[in-house]
Amino acid sequence: MTGRMLRSEELYTRCDPAAFAFATTADLEDVVGIPGQVRATEALDFGVGIRREGYNLFVMGPPGTGKHRLVRELLAQKVSGASRPSDWVYVNNFEHPHKPLAIELASGRGSALRDDMRRLVEDLRIAIPAVFESDEYRSRGEQIDLDFAERQEKAFGELGAEASQQSIALLRTPNGFSLAPAKDGEVISAEDYERLPEADKERIQKAIAALQQKLERIIRLAQQWRRERFERVKALNREMTLLAVGHLVDDLRLRYADAPKVCAYLEAVRQDVIESRDDFLPQQKSGLPFLPSPSDAASLRRYEVNVIIDHGDGNGMPVVVEEHPTYSNLLGRVDHISQFGTLMTDFGLIKAGALHRANGGYLLLDVHRLLMQPFAWEGLKRALSTRGIRIESLGEMYSLVSTVSLEPEPIPLDVKVVLFGERYFYHLLQAYDPDFPRLFKVAVDFDDDVKHDAGNRDLYARVLGTMARHDGLLPLEGGAVARVIEHSARLAGDALRLSANLRRLGDLAGEADHWARTASRQAITAVDIQRAIDAQQRRSDRLRERIHETILRGTIMIDSDGEKVGQVNGLSVYMLGEHAFGEPTRITATTRVGDGQIIDVQREVELGGAIHSKGVLILSAFLAARFSTREPHALSASLVFEQTYGTVEGDSASVAELVALMSSLAEVPVRQSLAVTGSVNQLGQVQAIGRVNEKIEGFFDICRARGLTGHQGVIIPATNVDHLMLRSDVVEAVAAGRFQVWAVREVDEVVELLTGMPAGVADAGGAWPAETVNGRIARRLKALTRLRQQQMRLALQGPKGQREAQ
Repeated sequence: MTGRMLRSEELYTRCDPAAFAFATTADLEDVVGIPGQVRATEALDFGVGIRREGYNLFVMGPPGTGKHRLVRELLAQKVSGASRPSDWVYVNNFEHPHKPLAIELASGRGSALRDDMRRLVEDLRIAIPAVFESDEYRSRGEQIDLDFAERQEKAFGELGAEASQQSIALLRTPNGFSLAPAKDGEVISAEDYERLPEADKERIQKAIAALQQKLERIIRLAQQWRRERFERVKALNREMTLLAVGHLVDDLRLRYADAPKVCAYLEAVRQDVIESRDDFLPQQKSGLPFLPSPSDAASLRRYEVNVIIDHGDGNGMPVVVEEHPTYSNLLGRVDHISQFGTLMTDFGLIKAGALHRANGGYLLLDVHRLLMQPFAWEGLKRALSTRGIRIESLGEMYSLVSTVSLEPEPIPLDVKVVLFGERYFYHLLQAYDPDFPRLFKVAVDFDDDVKHDAGNRDLYARVLGTMARHDGLLPLEGGAVARVIEHSARLAGDALRLSANLRRLGDLAGEADHWARTASRQAITAVDIQRAIDAQQRRSDRLRERIHETILRGTIMIDSDGEKVGQVNGLSVYMLGEHAFGEPTRITATTRVGDGQIIDVQREVELGGAIHSKGVLILSAFLAARFSTREPHALSASLVFEQTYGTVEGDSASVAELVALMSSLAEVPVRQSLAVTGSVNQLGQVQAIGRVNEKIEGFFDICRARGLTGHQGVIIPATNVDHLMLRSDVVEAVAAGRFQVWAVREVDEVVELLTGMPAGVADAGGAWPAETVNGRIARRLKALTRLRQQQMRLALQGPKGQREAQ
């Protein structure tokens, strides 16, 4: 059980440039789709193709995998040549102005209706004044006035003649009509009236009373005649207005005969124009310059057509990307304007949202941005559930403002929504939002990495060629493509896989293009790729260099030679965004008599994560299962990551912690020239861990700075061998015998490598060989158990026994 020392060929999987049948990527055709994303492509084809309710898409995967590109390419193919969706307009509701009407029109006819209505208004502003200035209108109006005057004069004339026969005069005064006694056609004075005999006075008073009743009746009739005159004038105005507007509206109705809702609207326009003909007549300007004139264009806004969706210039179904998905940007809004300190609105201020623009097509949204906006997610779900877009003011909905608002008629919704986001958003919504599984039934899951085979290598070469042409980069030579593919495997953390993060590969190609142009080359070479990789590493390397400096100066204590009991070099990884690096960490263990508890110091002070604590419990179970099957061991131990001041998470150090415990129990020193990484299960098997390349390189850099001796190295799980894509300097050191990389499967292999002593195998009776690590541990545990039992017996004897125990 000594493990296996790896050869240098196993530490790096090379991509042979000779395997490519091209000189540069300029010889390759553009690639369609994303290499290796077969599952995602199939799901996307299905989700885009099916036209059933609730089959919206959630496209998930890590950033940089080409999700947006693939979706847009597929949608571009889908919508090209497809029929364009309808136009939508809002018009005034003349019966209920606060509830504007929504009208659907064929593509391109929305703007046509708007232009037709504008021409109609302009024609009416000419035709209506012309009709009311015509000779016909003037003569008919004068005839109405003449008829009224004749009837009035006849009635008052007859009353005046009757009064004159009774020596009574009918007088016209500024205040109306009155009756007075008269003689020879002249009104007698008050003095002459007083000198009349009483019989004459009585006759005159009776005559005046009778005539007064007739006068009042005639005045009532005159008022009725005025009303009749007004109605006749009004009917004449309606008739003349209809004469002006009728044929104009009829022409429009014929043009939109296939749109019943437009015809109904035009009929309402006709009736409103007839009732509001004064708005089309010239008006006198107000004497106050700051007051608007009644004839201003604002008074005719009610005849405008608000085209909120116009697909007249479109090409197929719309594909809308909303980068800022607020509630209003999604579902539309109603704007307000200030007039004399008051906020006013009308149907012309209704603004479309992304759902309106995407209606009949596809809407692409980022789920994180969507969930960050108040009410946006609920608004989107409500629209998809009701299959309608209802524009509502949030301020009015929650009584935040008291301005007059509108209630636009909802518009039917037929859209397929594509959400983009990382996987945890999908799973959180699946778990906590009951509406989500009903509305987003298609999951499009992009892989983090793809299989590393000849087919995908060729596809990656074409991808790089496509990127170079699209971004205006120099073509890549075969060696440069090979180096990019090797770097892609390193990013994937697996020699048998390639990273699907095409964005990072594109950035690398762009930076290599800079170095190639600096060197006046005609194509990007492997040297340029390597220089770009080194430059990226250098830009992000400040913290790693500082930690290395503190280790080399002894501030952080790490031994790379010698032997120590209960002390092992573990390996940690630091993540800084997309940059990761490894560093050695000293792990120590102490053991003593106790009650079987292993104290994880990191957990006790709440600096240990759940997975790290799980690893400590597993190694505790391993020790108990191996050495204490018949009786509990009287062991108390402490484990600590020395000089760590942040949270420790993960179980990749559990092998190192277990070996430190076993070294302390067996009192066998551990080689400090080796570092170890790996997790352990209850059976003592060493399990794979992540970031193995960074961990090996972290310890190698410390050893190289102190001087490589040929005895230094790293122990890794055998299941991690396929993940190795180490730096060239590490590979060269291993090839020269100046550094070692060991692969192990069992914890006993690690023990033998670190201690130089056999681990030992128990016989059929469970006894361990004496001069082995496991044998020494078994003896030590038995001694601790006897000591514990003795302490307990003396404790039962009271104070005397306690003194003896001391």
